Amino acid sequence: MAVNGDSRARWRYMDHILTRPGAYTDPEWGEGIIGTLENAKVLVIGAGGLGCEILKNLALSGFKSIDVIDMDTIDVSNLNRQFLFRQSDVGKPKASVAADFVMKRVPGCKINAHVCKIQDKDEEFYMQFSMVICGLDSIEARRWINALLVGMVDYDNDDSLKPLIDGGTEGFKGQSRVVIPRMTSCIECQLDMHAPRAAVPLCTLATIPRQPQHCIEWAHIIKWEEERKDIQLDTDDPEHITWLYRTALKRAQEFGIQGVTYSMTQGVVKNIIPAIASTNAIIAASCCNEAFKIATSSAPALANTIPEGVDPETYDPDEEFAPAPNNYMLYTGDNSIYTFTFGHKKKPDCPVCGNLPKDLTVPGDQTLQELIESFAERPEAQLKKPSLSTGGKTLFFSSPESLRQQTEGNLRKKMRDLMEDGEEVVVTDPAFPTEFKYTIHLT
Repeated sequence: MAVNGDSRARWRYMDHILTRPGAYTDPEWGEGIIGTLENAKVLVIGAGGLGCEILKNLALSGFKSIDVIDMDTIDVSNLNRQFLFRQSDVGKPKASVAADFVMKRVPGCKINAHVCKIQDKDEEFYMQFSMVICGLDSIEARRWINALLVGMVDYDNDDSLKPLIDGGTEGFKGQSRVVIPRMTSCIECQLDMHAPRAAVPLCTLATIPRQPQHCIEWAHIIKWEEERKDIQLDTDDPEHITWLYRTALKRAQEFGIQGVTYSMTQGVVKNIIPAIASTNAIIAASCCNEAFKIATSSAPALANTIPEGVDPETYDPDEEFAPAPNNYMLYTGDNSIYTFTFGHKKKPDCPVCGNLPKDLTVPGDQTLQELIESFAERPEAQLKKPSLSTGGKTLFFSSPESLRQQTEGNLRKKMRDLMEDGEEVVVTDPAFPTEFKYTIHLT
């Protein structure tokens, strides 16, 4: 059996699935679906533990056109689970090495590597793909790509709708989810499932550090602002991480604290959770299974827009108690093997895909400074450098420094002196391409 001169012996089992309709085949399924799979253009974000597994799975499933984007280089600590890399690859770009490895093992598969940050690419770049698969270790990066893909949707152009498949692992736990922008709940809708990490009191960091992590946070939060405040901290820049590591190490030595390392510095600053190879393999398999179903219509994907068994004629997703379609899969492997799939509802006040501002009750005698600090800990916000404005005036700019100096006088003022009850405030953060809108209720 040959197609276009290439032997398809490798894909005979896949062809068996794609040439015969199944019990759950989508109505759009039909002849020529193999060509649809081969022509699907997929973007994989991240070439680490999850990314390596995802790239391998996609190539072996018959996807021929893949791009991968990652700005990191290979560290020796990656070799125990990121199996596309070898000792000789240490120091090389992850994206390039992973792409070359897979293309050598799977002839006919073309993978383009991009060694850069996802923020370096524009909408035109992302518009060329059929779908995007994320294997990221950063909540901020997930939120950025989610907001971009939702913002790209043009209801008059079907090609502007790019499904987002997101995978994540944390030790023996993991999740996969599918987002159909503007149709299902997005990552921002689900943000409260990722609670912000507990903050260490500044007094502990500044005076009595007891753990190596305290020394790193001191360098990160306090010392950087004192000595390098004119430089925007980039946690993906090796020079910045090295500066933080050396600064934290010096402080640890002053207090007789052991254990500060470069890898720990990177993990604390980026909030990286140690990964386990088996969990990565399971979650990557789930993500690629969803990509396969979306590309071929051979079975329902996680992101069905109507829950199974519900009459499409009467289904209204905006009803308060309306069931949500299954779009989120949880895996727990630290106590036996457990998976659970459920529907996460779209939120009408989601700042990315919703159309209503979120209600926020604030004490009238709370200062603007206290309100700004609370945005870092609010599960639905998790903003590090928020700027606030109302319809009539700017309350505070976090950057650049010149604008910050002009508005920092408001930080000590009480909220009742800055705005009226029921007024809408717009919050922005340089890390996200979206606005967060709140209706402030003063008490």
